[in-house]
Amino acid sequence: MDWGTELWDQFEVIERHTQWGLDLLDKYVKFVKERTEVEQSYAKQLRSLVKKYLPKRSTKDDPESKFSQQQSFMQVLQELNDFAGQRELVAENLTVQVCLELAKYSQDIKQERKMHFQEGRRAQQQLENGLKQLENSKRKFERDCREAEKAAQTAERLDQDINATKADVEKAKQQAHVRSHMAEESKNEYAAQLQRFNRDQAHFYFTEMPQIFDKLQDMDERRTARLGASYGLLSETELQVMPIIGKCLEGMKVAAAAVDPKNDSQVLIGLHKSGFTRPGDVEFEDFSQPMTRAPSDSSLGVPPDGRPDPRGPVRNRPKRWPFGKKNKLPPPPLSPLGGPPPSAYANGPPSPRFGRDPLALLSEISKSVKPRIASFRSLRSRGTVATEDFSHLPPEQRRKKLKQQLEERGRELQKEIDQREALKKMKDVYEKTPQMGDPASLEPRISETLGNIERLKLEVQKYEMWLAEAENRVLGNRGDSLGRHGRPPEPPTVAPPDTNNCASDKESPEAPPSDEGTDTSIYTEFEEDFEEEPAFPIGHCVAVYQFEGEKEVGKRAGSSRQACNLASLLGGGPWASSADQPRAFSLRLTLHAHWHGGSPGFGLLYLGLDSGLPFGTGDPERVLSRLHLFF
Repeated sequence: MDWGTELWDQFEVIERHTQWGLDLLDKYVKFVKERTEVEQSYAKQLRSLVKKYLPKRSTKDDPESKFSQQQSFMQVLQELNDFAGQRELVAENLTVQVCLELAKYSQDIKQERKMHFQEGRRAQQQLENGLKQLENSKRKFERDCREAEKAAQTAERLDQDINATKADVEKAKQQAHVRSHMAEESKNEYAAQLQRFNRDQAHFYFTEMPQIFDKLQDMDERRTARLGASYGLLSETELQVMPIIGKCLEGMKVAAAAVDPKNDSQVLIGLHKSGFTRPGDVEFEDFSQPMTRAPSDSSLGVPPDGRPDPRGPVRNRPKRWPFGKKNKLPPPPLSPLGGPPPSAYANGPPSPRFGRDPLALLSEISKSVKPRIASFRSLRSRGTVATEDFSHLPPEQRRKKLKQQLEERGRELQKEIDQREALKKMKDVYEKTPQMGDPASLEPRISETLGNIERLKLEVQKYEMWLAEAENRVLGNRGDSLGRHGRPPEPPTVAPPDTNNCASDKESPEAPPSDEGTDTSIYTEFEEDFEEEPAFPIGHCVAVYQFEGEKEVGKRAGSSRQACNLASLLGGGPWASSADQPRAFSLRLTLHAHWHGGSPGFGLLYLGLDSGLPFGTGDPERVLSRLHLFF
């Protein structure tokens, strides 16, 4: 069944139906366009949401990125971002495959429909014109017949009239004959026009219009099929991205399963473990035994009125808990290097100890510098300055940083070595086949590579030395912590006051004054603000020249490039003591010293020895010229 047969007389109905179909097509295109706008807006909002919760800094510099929960959250955000990308893909496919294609197809269908209806209307116009011609020929035939009949009646009446002349009768007969002939011609013309119209009408209703209706039917069916296929594109576009969306959702599930609480706890330990030992037990302070100091040759630590300090003798104060608040006191005034503190001259001339031998002089210098070091370390703790050896970090963090730097330098070194080997092979090829290149052109690059290799080797050695030192320090802290907390602390014992021995606790006026007691008493109140330094090595030295020690002046022998760990910067001797020789000594070598926690930004102190001192012989390559102390 087709429209040409069943709807041969429903031209207007077919016209309205096809117009409705085109309107529906345009409506669907508009719907899909708005749907794509919704998808694009949804994807845009998802991307904005992801961007809002992404970290502002790179994951390499963010310590939080090492936690599994943060990594899983970042993975969820990444999967959501990929999900947003799939929504954008859906919008793009709908725009291209539906909106653009259907809009173009709708224009083509409209043109085709317009052409078919123009043909139908033209056929109808031709049929109407034929019908008008038929009506005209019919009216003419009817009029001519009446005129012929009237002329015949007039001729017959004149023929019977006796008064009419013969000429009138002949004229009337001739007129009747003409009219009769005209009526016959009109009849023939009407018959021909009627036959032509019937033929045209049959062609119009049985051939021409059915063909036009069939074309319109085919056009409408094609439009309907295309519209149905476009309906299916909605689901097909969704199904195309469903596997990837499923992977995104699966990735979110994997990210959720990757959260590891135990691992996060270990990561927190690795990030913030300092490596310091726990604070020791607080010592018992016996206030029942009053102690007074005897006057000595130095007035350090004695009030201006000469009365003993009511706080008692200088006590060894335990290290404070690292989380506790400290009473901030102003640092002691810094006196010129080598000179006593300003309070030393408050009650008299300088102490006679400053007129002793150079060893004693250096000892005084070291003791006077000790409070300054504490002050600088306090400043460093308040405003840390990063150093190349990461000494500003806690031991454990320093060890990890050094290990990381060592691995990076190792990779760079291996890269330079591989590049050097490649350049050597290229040079050999150039030497064998000069047409390929000039071997001399590779020399600058080879030299540059060799220089980089030497530089990286020195850096590797430097970081290896620092790493070994840091590992020793961490191991020392662990050993000290185990030794300290391996057994429960013993309860303090309180001795009963003994009034008979009170005098024996006092210093004798004849006894020489104690350097440690007099020099540290003035800084007692300031040292409360500073933490005690650990007992493990504080730095290392590398000897530049070989030197044989002289026992009579307490010097130590050393060889060139010999490394020495320093256990103490100031205590026990004029310069420093080594980890394997606790007693005081001085090195008659030129040293390159690297101090833990060093920060050149806080000051650089030069302690020089003249060639006239008993330490040296005047040889510039044999004399200890400078020892660089970085605070």
